[in-house]
Amino acid sequence: MNPIPWGAVYAGGVQFGAYALERQEAAERERLLRDCSTNVDNLAAGRWETLLSSAFVVEEPMPLPYALLLVAVLGYAEYAYGAWWAASVFLFGHAAATLLVYGALRRTADPRTRRAVDVGTSYGFNAVLGSLTSALPRGAVRTAARVGLLALAAAPVVRRGRTFTDAGHLAALGVGVGVSLALDYLSGAKHPKIT
Repeated sequence: MNPIPWGAVYAGGVQFGAYALERQEAAERERLLRDCSTNVDNLAAGRWETLLSSAFVVEEPMPLPYALLLVAVLGYAEYAYGAWWAASVFLFGHAAATLLVYGALRRTADPRTRRAVDVGTSYGFNAVLGSLTSALPRGAVRTAARVGLLALAAAPVVRRGRTFTDAGHLAALGVGVGVSLALDYLSGAKHPKIT
C-alpha cells in the first residue's frame, strides 16, 4: 500500500481553506487572517501558536503553477527522505525564517508593518527546496544549485521596494541550504535516505 502523499494533502487543504476564506465577509476574513498571522504585534504579545497556524493559511488561493510546484517539492522531499522529515524541515524553516524576520522588525514603530498579515506556505517551501540541494550530485552541480538559489532569493532583498517577506524567503532558503549542508556533513561520501 502506498503512503498518503502528505504534501499534496497539505497543499490541497491550504487551497481549500483559501477558497473557503474568500467566501467570508471582508471583516471576518481580515480577522481570521490577522489571528493566524506571525506579525510583530502577535509575536510580541506572546501569540506563539501563530508560528504554526500561519503555515496553514494563505491570503488568497495559490496560483496553479505555484501550487503544483509546492506539491512537487514536498512530494520529492517525502519520496527522498520520508514524510516526517519533509514536514519537519518545512515547519522548522517556516518558524526559523519567521523568527529571524520578527527579530529584525520587532523594534519598528511603523504600525502597518507591525500589524501586517504574514501567512502562507512560502517560507516552508523555500526551506524544503534549499534542503533538497543535498539530493543533487555532489560537487559543482550541488554547489551551483545552492549558490544559484540563494542568488535568486537575494535579488529581491537588494532591490528598491523590497518587503520583509523578501528577507523571509531568503532566510528560509538559507535555513534549507543549512539543513542540506548538515546532511552532507553527516552523510560523508554518501547521501543517506532518512525515514
